[in-house]
Amino acid sequence: MALVEGEYHWHKHANEDELFYVRKGSMVIQLREEPDDSLCAGEMAVVPKGMEHCLKSAEPSYVLMFEPYVLTSRGD
Repeated sequence: MALVEGEYHWHKHANEDELFYVRKGSMVIQLREEPDDSLCAGEMAVVPKGMEHCLKSAEPSYVLMFEPYVLTSRGD
């Protein structure tokens, strides 16, 4: 689980999909060359492997991220 507030950097995962489930709050998953995906509490989305994305939230939001252990994404 992560506390998301503000904007995370643009990145992609070459070999792994990433699933996001918003537990509390809301967030936007920005996608290169695709429409943004806005999520509220109780909603989820999958970012397919290889797709560049950037998370942002205007409020403190708790998000569960389901991803393989091999991913090394770390926030501040």
